[in-house]
Amino acid sequence: MTESGGQEQSRWITTVIMSTALQNHEISTILQRQHHRVRYSDSVETGSVIFSLSGVAFTLADTQDLLMAGEEQFFRRIQKFINIHRNSFLVLSAALHGPEEWKVMFRIQRRFLGSNLRVIPVHNAAETVKLMLTIAKVTSRPRADDIRYKMAMTKAQIIEKSPVWKMLQEYQLHCN
Repeated sequence: MTESGGQEQSRWITTVIMSTALQNHEISTILQRQHHRVRYSDSVETGSVIFSLSGVAFTLADTQDLLMAGEEQFFRRIQKFINIHRNSFLVLSAALHGPEEWKVMFRIQRRFLGSNLRVIPVHNAAETVKLMLTIAKVTSRPRADDIRYKMAMTKAQIIEKSPVWKMLQEYQLHCN
């Protein structure tokens, strides 16, 4: 794989802790095929996927299951999840995000407004894995530090090239 600049991208491999309930799930299979170290645990919330090195946790939910099972039980599960995990994401899956699915997502967002929960709609397992890996990768320690450094350098370059910055420099020269 190459990045847009043509530089060779190193393969990013991490350890993923998943609830035992996801052991035979397609997401588990995809992660293992990509050579990530998948560990299963009964002690994590059902449907949870945790990237401990990145400090992010995902809980998976299917919109149709939620519509059938009832919201209050689901809301209790989500509340417990966000109480445990500081950087929490709800990955809400639906083959098609129609009006009913958007209503469900709106109710979830309204219920957990102000919490640390971010709700992300997805369509399939491959999209779910790509999303989780992207978030986990950019929040992992060395990558996050590198991104912060690059953003600071870009900000400095933008300021230095700004006409306002040039006017301030000229003003300082005239004042001295």
